[in-house]
Amino acid sequence: MHAKYPTPLHPKHKYTIKMGSGKFFREIELPQQKPDSDGALFPAVLTPISNTEFTTKAKLSGFEEAIKAHKPWLESLLQKRGAILFRGFPVTSTSDFNDIVEAFGFPEAFYVGGRAPRTQILGRVYTTNEAPQDKTIPFHHEMAYVPDYPSKLFFFCEEAPRAGGETPIVLSHIIYDKMKEKHPEFVAKLEEYGVTYTKIMTDDNQQSSFTGSGWKSAYMTTDKKVAEERAEKQGTKLEWLENNSVRTITGPVPAVKFDKGSQRKTWFNSLANSYGGPANPELYDPNRAIEIGNGEPLSDEAMADCLRILDEECVAIPWKKGDVMLVNNLMVLHSRKPLITPPRRVLVSLCK
Repeated sequence: MHAKYPTPLHPKHKYTIKMGSGKFFREIELPQQKPDSDGALFPAVLTPISNTEFTTKAKLSGFEEAIKAHKPWLESLLQKRGAILFRGFPVTSTSDFNDIVEAFGFPEAFYVGGRAPRTQILGRVYTTNEAPQDKTIPFHHEMAYVPDYPSKLFFFCEEAPRAGGETPIVLSHIIYDKMKEKHPEFVAKLEEYGVTYTKIMTDDNQQSSFTGSGWKSAYMTTDKKVAEERAEKQGTKLEWLENNSVRTITGPVPAVKFDKGSQRKTWFNSLANSYGGPANPELYDPNRAIEIGNGEPLSDEAMADCLRILDEECVAIPWKKGDVMLVNNLMVLHSRKPLITPPRRVLVSLCK
């Protein structure tokens, strides 16, 4: 996984780029990339071919037309590689980003039941997690705790950090394979019983927490009965508490999924995001808990290894202004590194 990938790109990858994308896209290499189990670099990184008409800001429409013309190839590349970073294209504003998302034509996935504080900016564009940016957000698949999760995520860097603030990504099947090898009994229990997520939500967002969405925001209503109905559709039970707070209980839900596209099992869960305890006390939050679906607690030893493996296997490419990253949420976990030197503004759009 960590061997240096040969330079230049293997001829078979060059052929794919040329035949699939015509004159529009060129694949490049970045030092942070890692080869996957098939030898292809993760993630794929595409830039405009020099002198194409859409390399100037005035020609954003050229990029949109290229996306529409080559969508089948781009989708195939996303399925093979898990994530695509588009770098060097004329995407400079929230409006530009929304146009690019629309050009792909994927249906919108709505953030009902989501646990991160978020705000709609424009059209299909939202803020990413609004928790303090100097804090780590652990690895997770987006909305892995509900049945109606997004299958694709778009990230857009409107303002690049001067230091820190990367969005690390990692191929989920690698985490599953390594965890099964090291902790086969733990993984077997996860596969058999799934996991149960429990969280306490207040009525307002708690901006200090990366899972601090209040129930009114999460279920997009101020009516408790409507919240209960929307939660029930997601397999979540609401237990109302004092001070207008609510305990949400979701599950058991799968912690491992079989991804039909890649024909691999994936570590499809929010274990790292929800885990708190002796192995990782800095992530502990008394308003948040997780257990195996049969009621057993998580193994501290297994979770400590899981967090280590995630850090070892991930790729963290520093953001550049204008970057757009498309992530297959079924194949790839993502996280956030602490921001060291502001500013940083990364936006998101969720798709089915």
